Amino acid sequence: MSATEYKTLPNFAAGIDGLLPAIAQDAASGAVLMMAWMNAESYAETVATGRAVYFSRTRKKLWRKGEESGNIQHVRDIRIDCDGDTILLVVEQVGGAACHEGYQSCFFRRHTPEGWQTVGERLVDPATLYKK
Repeated sequence: MSATEYKTLPNFAAGIDGLLPAIAQDAASGAVLMMAWMNAESYAETVATGRAVYFSRTRKKLWRKGEESGNIQHVRDIRIDCDGDTILLVVEQVGGAACHEGYQSCFFRRHTPEGWQTVGERLVDPATLYKK
């Protein structure tokens, strides 16, 4: 693939309604923090500002991570998968909790033979962060 072809990546046309999955990974620990969606506009703003911006499917608008909670993500590296249809953001998570439920990671539940168990600890009560 030539350098010119790389300029067309990520391939938003391959996504669902122009949206691609975006995985946020902690730069220090390597932990997977969350998965959200990005469109071309949120991706461009992320690249321009160095802060993670996603597209909220429920609100139907850009979601600047941390705009309500203060738990922003500084982007340290951006990668895409081999097909150009999944984005990986390597981030510095400010505020500890990437998850809107107050956990470091959205992946705080583990399946065991006994059923689902919560792993990790809640870092913050979400009721103190969000005005709903």
